[in-house]
Amino acid sequence: MQHKARSMIPLVTVGVALLAAAGCDVPSSYSSTTAGQNAMQGMQGMAGAADDTPALSEVRAFDLGQIVVDGGGFTVYRYDKDSTNPPKSSCNGACAQQWKPVPANATEHLTGLDRSAVGTLTRDDGTDQATLHGWPLYRYAKDSMPGETAGQGVGGVWFPIAPQGTKVTAVSNPGQADVFGL
Repeated sequence: MQHKARSMIPLVTVGVALLAAAGCDVPSSYSSTTAGQNAMQGMQGMAGAADDTPALSEVRAFDLGQIVVDGGGFTVYRYDKDSTNPPKSSCNGACAQQWKPVPANATEHLTGLDRSAVGTLTRDDGTDQATLHGWPLYRYAKDSMPGETAGQGVGGVWFPIAPQGTKVTAVSNPGQADVFGL
């Protein structure tokens, strides 16, 4: 089954406002695509001076409902094969090249998320990764611009994560006009 990337151009406009307000940027340590980097550079120019602090935010995506995004507005995912008690990532090696672990320092800057639900874990490679309700968090390498959700449902085990830690499996409120509404 091939997954089509959703391009949410209005999301970029709202993302600029969100980034300007939060002073956030996509962390280069796990940004993987030139297109994504170019999009973020363009957004930085429009948003003004932004720092490079990773972050996690709750946002409303018009077709998915409430989801979590990183400081650059990129969708954050969870993997059904990971464990939450204790938090443990099962995505290593080649998997971690496609599904970039969200760095633990993203938990230092939260918008709309319950701080008690956010944590970190140490991965098999020794790096620290952010968690939400125990779920290790990831960015999908094929999401090349903020708001894309090309990773939704990949392999039947990858899904955007909702602020409550649940996976976003179905479109909600199709056709709703507000792209991001906190």
